[in-house]
Amino acid sequence: MSRIAKQPIILPAGVTVEVKPDALTVKGVHGQITRRLKGEVLINASDKEVQIEPTHQSVTANALSGTYASHLKNMIAGVTKGFEKKLLIEGVGYRYAVNGDKVKLDIGFSHSVEVPIPVGIKVAVEKNAMTITGIDKELVGEFAARIRALKKVEPYKGKGIRYVDEVVRRKQGKKASA
Repeated sequence: MSRIAKQPIILPAGVTVEVKPDALTVKGVHGQITRRLKGEVLINASDKEVQIEPTHQSVTANALSGTYASHLKNMIAGVTKGFEKKLLIEGVGYRYAVNGDKVKLDIGFSHSVEVPIPVGIKVAVEKNAMTITGIDKELVGEFAARIRALKKVEPYKGKGIRYVDEVVRRKQGKKASA
C-alpha cells in the first residue's frame, strides 16, 4: 500500500467529504470540488478523517490509493484556502486585460489574443501582473500554464510571460568583432 495513503487524512473544521461509488465530493468554505473515482480504491469517510485503501493488492491499485490521497489533500486545501498563481508580463507594449469571461493579451503579435477563463477561476490584473485564483489546483495551474505558453520568456531581452518565482536564464548577445 502507498505510504501516503496509509496515513488517515484529517478533515479541518467546516469541511465535509461525500463518497459515492464513482465520485468524491469535498465541500468547504470556498465551494465544492468533485472528482471521479476508479473502482480500484475504497474510501472510508467519517466526520473527522478519511481513510483510503486499495480494494485489492496490485501495483496499480496501490499507486492509485496514493494518487487519490494526494488529490484529496489538494481538494481539502482548495476548499479551505484556495490556490493562486501569479504571472508577470515584460516587454514594450505587452499588457493584459480582463473582458468579462476572457483574458485579452497584447503580446507582440499582429493581433490580440483572447483566452476564455474557465468556470471556477478568478483572474485579477494589475499593472504588469496577473493573479489567477481558484479552488481546483489542477485547473489553476493548467490555466496559468496555458497563458504562459502563449509567449514564453525569450532569453536575450527577457520579454514574455513568466511566473513570479520563475528564474529566467539570460544569454549574452553576439559581440561585434573589431
